[in-house]
Amino acid sequence: MGAPTEFTRPYATEHEQPNGENDSRPTAMKVVQDQGLVGRWGDKVVLITGCNVGIGLETARAMHATGAKLFITARTQSKGALAIKDIMANSPSQAQIEVIELELDSLDSVRAAAQTFLTKSKQLNVMITNAGIMAPPHALTKEGFESQLGTNHFAHFLLFQLLKPALLSSWTSDFSSRVVTVSSSGHKISTFDLENTDYSRTKDYDKWRCYGESKTANIWMANEIERRYGGVGVHAISVHPGPIFTSSLGRSLTDTDMAVMESFRIPDNVRKTPAQGAATQVWCATAGELEGKGGFYAADCGVAELGPEKGNYIGLSGYAPHAYDEAGSRRLWDISCDAVGISRD
Repeated sequence: MGAPTEFTRPYATEHEQPNGENDSRPTAMKVVQDQGLVGRWGDKVVLITGCNVGIGLETARAMHATGAKLFITARTQSKGALAIKDIMANSPSQAQIEVIELELDSLDSVRAAAQTFLTKSKQLNVMITNAGIMAPPHALTKEGFESQLGTNHFAHFLLFQLLKPALLSSWTSDFSSRVVTVSSSGHKISTFDLENTDYSRTKDYDKWRCYGESKTANIWMANEIERRYGGVGVHAISVHPGPIFTSSLGRSLTDTDMAVMESFRIPDNVRKTPAQGAATQVWCATAGELEGKGGFYAADCGVAELGPEKGNYIGLSGYAPHAYDEAGSRRLWDISCDAVGISRD
C-alpha cells in the first residue's frame, strides 16, 4: 500500500496542544461514546490479544461497552479472569466476555487458541493484535525466533491466517471486518532486515533494533492485509498508541534501557495514560468514518503523516518512510508464511 494522501483526524484540535496525561485528548471510552456505539454492537464479535493490563485492558473495556461479544487472550485463565472482573465492575454492558489462553512465544499455543476460538464462534468482526513485548534480554521463542520478532509479529501473523476465514465470512454491507495491528513509533528505529534469514538474531544482538523490526513488521502486515483482502471485506490498519510510561510493555527494561528511552527525548506533554493510549486502536476498530478504509498507519486518533527525516523523533506520531515499503511488505508476507509453516497465498 502506498502512503496516504487523505488525512482523517476527528480529534486534531484536542492534539494540537497536548498537556500530558489525563489532558483533553480522548480516551478509548470517549471514542466509543462519540461514535454513539455504547450498547449498539450486540451483533458483533471482537477478539483482542493481551488484555489483562495496560492499553489492552483499556481497549477491552471500551470495546465491551459497545455490547459486542468479547474474546480476550491472556497467558493464563486466572489473569484473564481478573481482567473480566475489572471490566465488568463498571461496564454499561452485560455482554459475554470469554478468555482464551494464548502464549505468543509458542506457535502451538497460537494454533490451539485459534482452534478454541473457532469452536466457540464462526463469526469475527474485529481483531486487535495488541499484545507485545519491548527490549527484553535476548531470548528465543519455542520455534527459535528472537522473542520480539516471534511474539510481536510471527505469532500474530499466524493467528490472523488461522482466523482469516472467520473475518472473510463476517463482513456485511454496512460493516467490513477490521484488523488492527498495534505497532508503535518504535518502527522508526529499524526497517525489517529482509536479508537476514537468521530469525534468532543471535549474532550482534541489538534488542532495540529487533523491537524496531517487529514494529515495522506490524505495519507491513496491516498494509499487506489491506492490499490482499481489502477488496473482499477485510480491512487493516496499524496503530501507534502514543508514549505511555505506565505501560507493562516496558516491564523488562533495565536502568540502561531507561537511559536509552530518556535519550529519545519524548516531551512530557505528549505522554498518555493507558486509557488515552488505547483510544487510537479503538477509533480504528469502531469509527464509522473509516468504513471500507485501511492500509494506513494511525496515531492520535487520525491518519498519521510522514515524520521528520532528521532528528530524534521516537515517540512522536509521524511515520518513517519505510512504513510504506510495498516491496518489503510483500516479501515479509512470503517470509512469514514460510516461517510459521503455512502455504503462501
